[in-house]
Amino acid sequence: MPRRPAGPAGPAALLAAALTIAVLCAGDIIARSYPFGFRTRNVNDLGNQYVPFHAHLWDLLHGRADGGLFVNWQSGYGSSFLPDLGTYVSSPFALLVGVFPRDEIDLAVYVITLLKVASAGAAMAWLLLRMRPGRWWAAGLLGASYALCGWTLATSIYNTMWLDGLLALPLLCLVGEWALNDRRRALGVVIVALAWIANFYTAYMATLAAGLVVLLRLWLADLDRRQRLAAAGRAVLTMALGVGLAAPLVVVVYFGTKHAYPGVVRTFVPSPTEDMVARLLPTTYSFGTPAIYVGTTALLLALALPFHRKVPRRVRYGWTLLAVAVALSFQWGPTHLLWHAFSTPNGSSYRQTFVLCGMLVIAAWHALAYGPPGRRALAAAGGLLALIIAVASRSALTDRSFVLPLTLLAAAGALCGLVLLARHDSGRKTVLAGLAVTLLIGTQVGEATATSAVATRLRFGHLDDYAPWGPRQQQQADAIAEADGWPKYRTDPGREQTVGNDPLMVGGQGAQYYSSLTSDVLSRTLIALGDGYTSRGRNIQSLDNAVTDAIFSVGARVHSPPDPHQGWFPQDGTKVTVSREDVPPLVTVRPTAGANVSAFGPSPYRNQELLLGARVYTVPPITVRTPAGKPPPRSSDSRSGLRVNGPGRSTITATCQAGSEAYLWAPHFSGTASITGAQTPGRFRSDPGTKIAAIEPLGTVPASGRLRIELSPNRPGVVPEGAVGCLDTGRLRAAVDQLKATGATKVSVSDGTIRAELPPGSKGTAVVAAPRIAGWRCAAGDADAVPAKQYYGLIAVPLDGSSTSLTCTFHTPGLRLGGAVGAASLLTLIALSVLAAVRRRRAHHHPSA
Repeated sequence: MPRRPAGPAGPAALLAAALTIAVLCAGDIIARSYPFGFRTRNVNDLGNQYVPFHAHLWDLLHGRADGGLFVNWQSGYGSSFLPDLGTYVSSPFALLVGVFPRDEIDLAVYVITLLKVASAGAAMAWLLLRMRPGRWWAAGLLGASYALCGWTLATSIYNTMWLDGLLALPLLCLVGEWALNDRRRALGVVIVALAWIANFYTAYMATLAAGLVVLLRLWLADLDRRQRLAAAGRAVLTMALGVGLAAPLVVVVYFGTKHAYPGVVRTFVPSPTEDMVARLLPTTYSFGTPAIYVGTTALLLALALPFHRKVPRRVRYGWTLLAVAVALSFQWGPTHLLWHAFSTPNGSSYRQTFVLCGMLVIAAWHALAYGPPGRRALAAAGGLLALIIAVASRSALTDRSFVLPLTLLAAAGALCGLVLLARHDSGRKTVLAGLAVTLLIGTQVGEATATSAVATRLRFGHLDDYAPWGPRQQQQADAIAEADGWPKYRTDPGREQTVGNDPLMVGGQGAQYYSSLTSDVLSRTLIALGDGYTSRGRNIQSLDNAVTDAIFSVGARVHSPPDPHQGWFPQDGTKVTVSREDVPPLVTVRPTAGANVSAFGPSPYRNQELLLGARVYTVPPITVRTPAGKPPPRSSDSRSGLRVNGPGRSTITATCQAGSEAYLWAPHFSGTASITGAQTPGRFRSDPGTKIAAIEPLGTVPASGRLRIELSPNRPGVVPEGAVGCLDTGRLRAAVDQLKATGATKVSVSDGTIRAELPPGSKGTAVVAAPRIAGWRCAAGDADAVPAKQYYGLIAVPLDGSSTSLTCTFHTPGLRLGGAVGAASLLTLIALSVLAAVRRRRAHHHPSA
């Protein structure tokens, strides 16, 4: 029976989208994951970053955010927002958060995730039918295979912004098809621009892959050399103009990474062969290997392609060699770096895996679009699959009691379906067609659902997880809204964080901030002041300290019980409360000149005094004893100080002024610490290499002046020299009064502008209680704006006594350059479009003879 004519792309796209959504929802139902069960899906950075940034976008869309597109005043005491926008929420899909209620932000992100993956499947189905005519349902099935690949289910379903790359790959390949046929140039440029705007990181990978696809298609096309060069030129021009249009955001993100706190430099180590091969099978899971599962049907078809005689030889070998070459590039250091823009990423090292999944699916489509593979090709594919299973069985990722039986069952279903399809295609009765389609779709849906459910269950157990929006966050948000007084003073969401970006979730204006673009100056300044962090310095925490609250104008602070979802510390029965302090304004005047962060010393207490401008601490000598009453050994690693271990309680003793407030600075201690007899202990969390603990208030020094602190470590830790600081609250009050008397009389803050009115005759240095991140320009009085100075990491403006006002404006680094590139690209696109229109009009009016 002759092959049926190609069906329309629309039904294929709809089928791919429907299968994708059905599988994802079914997998979550089986795994009992949000929104269908008790398990939260907010693991790792999804809970700490992506959901909070979507919540901030919701606030921006509804006019409720402190700040705007240029400055986020809620996080990090004032951070540049455009780089974060371009990294996390620049996807057009992200705008959909605005139609959901604010307290359903988790559901909004879930729906956005489903739509992104479904759109990727639909786009791939559309692309396949444009590359080669074929059965519409088969294109839909393979489109869903791509969307539901292992990279999606295991790695990226909780990395929301990466899913834009999953969609970008088929779209950019489609743009390449248009370039080859000299069609839809302007639309192609727009699609490239949107892909790079949505997520430039994965769009870069998709662009490399699409370039390889275009090169192969040029080699396979029946074109002469001149035609090939012209088509290649159109493709390059389309890509260049599209990336140029995205430059205003892409360049801003690039400059943001240059000013970010440095991450950890990793050396690439390739995955063992058996582990990589195992990831072709359903329900295997690993964080550090490439998840190249695409479904058994697609895998069998890709394996059958080299042996499929109906497919032209160049097509067979071209797509096979391209897939093999891409797979090998994952395991070689230089090409691995090329895929990742020459920087080995932290966490998952195979973020480019979706491009290989796309290659396998396209190869599978060519094996089917020329007619189903015959028995010999299927026998060869079955043999290769058996070899894959044999190699994978040596991997620890392959559970022989579950993975292997499921793989064999899926292989049987896929082989039977393909055999029946081949019999139908050769002229046998058509009742076989319905059975073949049922087997193939059923096999795909079944194994993909199982893979999704297993990945969700295992991910929940291997990564940190965070509760979705609930009563705790609502109570915090209500307390902050009632206490908020910005910009007269800041309201900090509190030390007991729920996620790494609490200010974005529940409101307020705090130190807490977690981003890949957390500025270097912010991290170094707050660490020098005794703050803690996670994620190796890019997740800065809130700092519950009276001196830093005065420095940063924190006039209200929320106090919450430990998050019960985390279970790091036992519940103490407290409720959400708010404490208030009389603090200086956001802009103060200091008599001395500024200094860089490098001027800080080793003691956070002395560093706080430098920023405050007054001596308020006593830092007494301390005596540390083990639970056995003996002096502890000194630390032998980079953490200087005395080692404290469990079981049992170690003690610190010191002498301070009676009535002063005791603080403990122990960045490398994990556990609890309390003054003997105190009701509420200070809680410390540290982990070598990734986390340090912040200074914690412990209470009032007793009347005897004898301070005894009991330590209950939950892992081996270190207590440094100078760990105890005793704050003289009277001196602090006097310092605050002085800063209030000489500080700004009025402060107003808009998106990226601070204006302050100063007392007449103000001399010295005006200090804005915000980190001096790159981009700030300031002017005193009517003077011209110049790059802001720095006062121990904060924004500083010199005063000569004649100015009674200052204005500081933030200019996002890279925006001017990116805007110029974007404008040039837009003008070029318009000019080329006009020129093409003129040529078409002339050709219409003067047709050739």
